[in-house]
Amino acid sequence: MTELALLGGSPVISTPFKPFRTMGPGEVAAVQAVVESDCLSGFYGSWGDEFLGGPKIREFEAAWAEAFTVKHCVSVNSATSGLYAALGAIGLTPGDEVIVPPYTMSASAVGPLIYGGIPVFADIEPETFCLDIASVEANITEKTKAIVVVNLFGHPAKLRAMRALADKHGIILIEDNAQGPFATENGVFAGTIGHIGVFSLNYHKHIHTGEGGMCVTNDDRLALRMQMIRNHAENIVGPTEHDDLSNMIGFNYRMTELSAAVGIVQLQRQEELIGQRVHIAQRLTEGTKDLEGFTPPVERDGCRHVYYVWTPKIDPAALGISREVLVKALAAEGVPIYQGYVRPLYLLPAFQQRMALGRDHFPFTLTNRSYAKGLCPVAEEMHFTRLLSFETCAHTLTDADIDAIIAGIRKVHSQRHKLIQQAAE
Repeated sequence: MTELALLGGSPVISTPFKPFRTMGPGEVAAVQAVVESDCLSGFYGSWGDEFLGGPKIREFEAAWAEAFTVKHCVSVNSATSGLYAALGAIGLTPGDEVIVPPYTMSASAVGPLIYGGIPVFADIEPETFCLDIASVEANITEKTKAIVVVNLFGHPAKLRAMRALADKHGIILIEDNAQGPFATENGVFAGTIGHIGVFSLNYHKHIHTGEGGMCVTNDDRLALRMQMIRNHAENIVGPTEHDDLSNMIGFNYRMTELSAAVGIVQLQRQEELIGQRVHIAQRLTEGTKDLEGFTPPVERDGCRHVYYVWTPKIDPAALGISREVLVKALAAEGVPIYQGYVRPLYLLPAFQQRMALGRDHFPFTLTNRSYAKGLCPVAEEMHFTRLLSFETCAHTLTDADIDAIIAGIRKVHSQRHKLIQQAAE
């Protein structure tokens, strides 16, 4: 085997991988048809036939509901908007607590702040990096209104158990399934087990519309309230005689007809698009599973992992080198693997300085909750020491490319003693 590239040898991968491209002839034709129709959006912010959007919006929502076997689907212009609409729909009130994960995209945790709610961080599991049920239960109080559970990296959290816990305490379970379309737990789609599920159609997801999101629920009332928040709720409550005015100050979270047209085609291609990501991850796992101190991501029994990110973790003591040194050596070989994911969210300035809405520290004035470092030790260990991330949705990869990534990992692993020696010199 050749010398490590970090030490002067030739890299395994000398040409960067091509970006993952998903737009094809079907999407182009769909967009052209919408442009030719001259109806780029069919929404009106008032009660009537146009309140629920144009023909492509309704077609897309119906197709999504059918695909995921749910009663209602509400399209939005982003998954962030969907989370905000979901939290508003459940009647979140200032001072209400919402249990959230620390290791996820920021919107999952800051969403409660929009309505004056208090994010309460529970720790994660070291195997799947999803919320740990024991930590969630330990954080439930009489103020708890909801749990936001994230199916992180495309692997379902323990959703049935989480729903049972929510039902036991009379609280709402919202699934942030931005990274897990068509992931399953015991044959049931992730995103459909909670009271509300939120999906992302952002451009770097498995299937996408550039920007966009979908909210699903089997609850008629929650569906209507999300539709109202999406589209100027304040104008709708009178004509609909809706009897709960809480959070009925609406927004414009509406998706365009163009995005919906792209989404319809992308949804039809989901097996192809998601299958490519799963294939990459499974090949990487198979090629590295025997490496000491290097553990590929797990797939819990009964679950389908759709691998938005391939996330091995390392044992620095077993490897004899730090993660920083390992990643530096992998980068030199042309392997685009990164350290960690996102810093635990309670370390964001908003939480450290307890400043969100206005200048008077609201809504943190309503709680004594601490956001000090050390709050979620598993999340911190994974992020700062052990987790690696490879973005399966970022690259177009052939089997030869995947084999090259495996070869790069194995090359660095087999010669890591040289990195230990270099560090000692």
